[in-house]
Amino acid sequence: MASGQGLTLLSGPANAGKVALLLERYLDALDRDPWLIVPYGSDVERIERELLARRGGLLSGDIGTFDDLFERLARAGGSLRPVVTDAQRQLIVRTAVSGASLNGLGASARFAGFADVLARALSELESGLVEPGDLDGDLARLYAAYRAQLDRLGLWDRDLQRRYAAERVGGELEAWAGRPVFAYGFQDLTGAEWTLLQALAGRAEVTVSLPYEPNRAVFESLRHTSDDLTALADGRIEELPPRYDEVAPPPLVHLERHLFAEQPPAGPPLDGAIRFLEGAGARGTLELVAEEILDLLRSGTKPEEILLVCPSLDRQRAQLETALGALGVPYSIEGRLRIGKTAFGQALLSLLRFEWLGGGRHDLYGFFRSPFSGFTRAHVDYLEGRLRGRGVSEPTRVVEETLKLRGQPLRVLDAFRGAAEPLDAVRGLARSMVRAAYGLEAPPVGEDAALDLRAQRAVAELLDELQDWLDLGGGLTREEIFGALERAELRLGRGDEPGRVAVTDLLRARTRRTEVVFLLGLEEGSLPRRPPGSPFLGDEERRSIDERSRQARLAKPDPVSRERFFFYTACTRPSQRLYLVREASTDDGSPREPSPFWDEARTLFDADEVARWTRRRPLAALTWPVDAAPTDRERLRALSALAAGEADEALALARANGWERRLERARTAFSRPTELTDPVLLEEFRARTSFSVTELEGFADCSSVWFLERVINPRTIDGEVDARLRGSIAHQTLFKFFSGLPKRLGVERVDPDRLDEGLEFLRECLGEAIDGGVWIELGELQRRELEETLWRDLEHFIREEAESPLALVPRRFEVSFGSDRSAPELQRGLQIDGFSLAGKIDRIDLDPFSARGIVQDYKSGKTAHSAAKIDSELRLQIPLYMLVLRDLVGIEPLGGLYRALAGERHARGLLRAEAEEDVPGFAQRDYLDEEEFWAQTERAKEHAVRFVDRIRSGEVRHDPKGGFPCPTWCQLAPMCRVARS
Repeated sequence: MASGQGLTLLSGPANAGKVALLLERYLDALDRDPWLIVPYGSDVERIERELLARRGGLLSGDIGTFDDLFERLARAGGSLRPVVTDAQRQLIVRTAVSGASLNGLGASARFAGFADVLARALSELESGLVEPGDLDGDLARLYAAYRAQLDRLGLWDRDLQRRYAAERVGGELEAWAGRPVFAYGFQDLTGAEWTLLQALAGRAEVTVSLPYEPNRAVFESLRHTSDDLTALADGRIEELPPRYDEVAPPPLVHLERHLFAEQPPAGPPLDGAIRFLEGAGARGTLELVAEEILDLLRSGTKPEEILLVCPSLDRQRAQLETALGALGVPYSIEGRLRIGKTAFGQALLSLLRFEWLGGGRHDLYGFFRSPFSGFTRAHVDYLEGRLRGRGVSEPTRVVEETLKLRGQPLRVLDAFRGAAEPLDAVRGLARSMVRAAYGLEAPPVGEDAALDLRAQRAVAELLDELQDWLDLGGGLTREEIFGALERAELRLGRGDEPGRVAVTDLLRARTRRTEVVFLLGLEEGSLPRRPPGSPFLGDEERRSIDERSRQARLAKPDPVSRERFFFYTACTRPSQRLYLVREASTDDGSPREPSPFWDEARTLFDADEVARWTRRRPLAALTWPVDAAPTDRERLRALSALAAGEADEALALARANGWERRLERARTAFSRPTELTDPVLLEEFRARTSFSVTELEGFADCSSVWFLERVINPRTIDGEVDARLRGSIAHQTLFKFFSGLPKRLGVERVDPDRLDEGLEFLRECLGEAIDGGVWIELGELQRRELEETLWRDLEHFIREEAESPLALVPRRFEVSFGSDRSAPELQRGLQIDGFSLAGKIDRIDLDPFSARGIVQDYKSGKTAHSAAKIDSELRLQIPLYMLVLRDLVGIEPLGGLYRALAGERHARGLLRAEAEEDVPGFAQRDYLDEEEFWAQTERAKEHAVRFVDRIRSGEVRHDPKGGFPCPTWCQLAPMCRVARS
């Protein structure tokens, strides 16, 4: 450049050689110590490698981002103000908000997210070189309060540093010594960046590369930037022609030239250069992508030559890690990750949440279960199992009971609580966590260890920043420390690591070039993305500020046009093949509309060609074809699916690969023999002489359920207020009430005239039952909820008792038979064909003047079975209790009733018709004549004999009462292995 200063603009479409030309000129200017501005810090090393490959050595020049240049200029200008970190800046914003007098935003300022959103808005204003005086209203007051806090502390934030640097270059001759500047990889320029470029163009040669062609829809979002740079270049513009055809096949070139064109010409044959993938559900779609990647790797494509581009890495990171990891795809995700998403960060935040924010048992034991606590898994299982079984959850009680169970102190808690300051406590905790996980004998190795160490280092750096804040005189609460740690991030992979597929977002993909690109998220709602917006800076407000301040540059281009450009740049990254990927349906099968960008790309080519190179994976495709399965695990799954329809072919394949045993296990997973064969267990069953009535009734429901519940006896680890506990307390309450009623009120039945006294006594009985029957620790709210729900049901029950016309009086309660705790005359149980029946009758109501009575059985639910249901559904209790009443207790049975304690509380059961005058007021169909009444009891006896014979012989089946499918309420299907519909 003859003048030695000014701006030169290199423009043209993607892959026109703009960046290559810019780098050549940078190398040509090495003798003048040039500056090269790249878009991201991760690009610095990549560009250095590329330049070294061209020149062999770089003895001068600098490469960095805009921020690197701003910082260098500010330092060289003698700037003495320290620059706040992101964490410190967030604290300053919160301080400003708390001290500002607000009007319209006062209510919103109370919420935690207010300061985060405000911080982003202030950053935009400062980047645009906007002063508080240029604004009005609450935003102006908040901005002024923020700046006042910075001035009070003698600090700058990064935006003020940028402003100082840009203004220094524009106002001080010695600020820039004529070094050439080269820049690429940006679309929008902030006010500070634009001011710096203008100032540099007046001092030195500045060469800028911008992807742009006039009158093309894909570049519409760059028109404003192009116009400004064109005016600044003042004719020094080099428009490079398209050159994508030199490195890419014709279909990719056609896509680059005509994407979003109004009347595009017919496209060439695709020849596999552009392929379309449609999957059902997020997991299915990503597995389809992973399969294609594995095919590419097997065909010789290097992993680093494959790029996955996602609209949002944060939203898809977990799904990507699962799908790619399951199929063994080596990958590296570019970007940043919150510390709390790492194993180290999760453990750290769990303990801090417990100690500082009133967290519960799961928080403390979430830390104990991590490798960073130093506790063994078995020890934590023991401790937590005891606490969960008793329902201990209140923080103080959790620590007390843990210490009792351990019998030794919790040193990690003692050290944490013994620290003089919160920051010291966290710092010591972080160090001890790393020592506990990896020891001091050998250096940690592996990817997980590297991520944990990076997280620990990020925590240490953040704590140093917070300590600096305290040294400046700032305040810091425990909640603010926790919030800072939650927001802290660490950098993940570089994105171009050898031997790994790079995963990045649309923004970072602009500067990458690979052989193959997968562009994900081409469904409506994912791309184009919805702009987040700002409650402080709306579009009108931005335009208004730009009109008042020409250098602000706050107005954003149209979001859709910006998304078009990002889509265009992603589509032009590959040199060999492009995959466009979308979810055709959700995980539950609901269809998803394609992105308009998907349709734009497909309409550029012949419909038959597009159909030929479109691959779909429907929701029903649970496996791949055997010959296409990408991993051994998937091949085995595919083989199992093949066996369902082609058993001989599947068996032949299994034999050829040594998979016969695995195939057989898969084929018989839901049809395994259920009959018990273990000789020890069968001998134990044959030796049994006593069976409970409730047990046999459960066997009638399903013998597999009986086996799992009665023999295997799995239990939940958590002590909770479930239906069984509620029923136990209700039974105990009624026992205490009716057995204590004669002594308390001098009556055997509830007297309507003394109902209030009876209810008062019931309330006392309920309290005593809860105190004596609940073995888990209940909080005040839990106890009140339990007591009030039970009181509602029991109060209605007693009111109905008071109104009952039944002349019989409750005399005997909790009558046990067939056990050592039974009365002597009842200990032998009900003898039936070589075995005895055992059980407990809730209540026996007797005729005051004769040895006749009825059985009442409480049901804590809403169901009471009629006489017909008792027979058809094999409800054995009431019929067999009739025999117990007659043959053991010595009372003539008039019938038996099921009493539902909830719902409509109907009393249904089995009653003798000839005794209707003694037991009046029940459903007419429940009264049976003598022959049918005793026949039904005999049938129940026969069922009991048959069930005992089956138990003794080990005859267990999948035989749910009522047939298949199993009832939806049964939760034992994963254990009994019955296929569910």
